[in-house]
Amino acid sequence: MSVTSIARAVRVPGLIPPYTPTGDEIAVFELAYRNRLPVLIKGPTGCGKTRFVEHMAARLGRALYTVSCHDDLSASDLVGRHLIDASGTYWTDGPLTQAVRHGGICYLDEVVEARKDTTVVLHALSDDRRILPIDRTGEILEAPPEFMLVVSYNPGYQHLLKGLKPSTRQRFVSLAFGFPEAAREAEIVATESGVDPATAKRLVTLANALRSTADHDLEEAPGTRLIVDAAKLIAGGCDPQVACRAAIVECLSDEPEITRALMVVVLAIFGN
Repeated sequence: MSVTSIARAVRVPGLIPPYTPTGDEIAVFELAYRNRLPVLIKGPTGCGKTRFVEHMAARLGRALYTVSCHDDLSASDLVGRHLIDASGTYWTDGPLTQAVRHGGICYLDEVVEARKDTTVVLHALSDDRRILPIDRTGEILEAPPEFMLVVSYNPGYQHLLKGLKPSTRQRFVSLAFGFPEAAREAEIVATESGVDPATAKRLVTLANALRSTADHDLEEAPGTRLIVDAAKLIAGGCDPQVACRAAIVECLSDEPEITRALMVVVLAIFGN
C-alpha cells in the first residue's frame, strides 16, 4: 500500500465546512489546540465526528491529514517507509510524519481498528514530549506548536478485544459525541440537504424510532449522515419511501426480516 494513498492534506483557504455545535465542543477543541493537547472524539457512526474535525481544521487554518484506520494499517503506514524506484531507494513520509513536519492536524478515524503497534507510535506525540522518533531514518522530530493529534472511535461498536487501552485513552482530552436533540437534528438535515423543514422533521422522527430499537435488532443505529443522504434524495425528487429504503434501511441490515420490519416504521411515518 502506498503511504501517499492513505491520507491527503486538505486545506481550502476561506472555506469552512458547515457544522452545527451541540454543546461546548468547539471551545474545548480550540483550548486543546492552544495548549498543545491531543483530542479523542468518541461517538456513534454518522454523528458528525469527521465533519467536526474538518470544520475545526479549517477554522484554525491548519492542513488536515485524515487517515481511515483499518485492520492492516501499521505504524509504517503512518510514519513512512523506504521505497525503491529506478534511481534507487528513497524515503517517503507517512501522513503522521507529514503533519508533524508541516504543523498540520493528523486525524486518525476509528483508531482502534488499526494494528496495535500503531497506537504505540502515538504515545510520544500525545504526552509532554511531543516527539516522533523515526527509527528507520534515525530522526527525532519535535512537533511544532501548530501540530495537533486527533483520534476517534465508536465505543458502542468495538469488539471487546479492540477497545482503546486506558494507558492510551488517558493521554487525550476527550469529547463525547451523540446524536443531536430532535429539533436541532432536523435543522441540520434541512440545511445540509435542502429538503423542506416538515420532511426533515419526519426523517428525524424516523431516525429516533429506529434508534430506539437499534440495541435489539441492529448492529448500529442510523446516524445523522444517513438521514441527510435520504433527505438529499427526497429533495432531488425521489419518493420518500424509496429514499428511506435506499439511504437508510438497506444500509442498516442485509437481513430480509429486519429490513421488512424497518420498512414498517418507514411506512408508518411516510405512508401518506
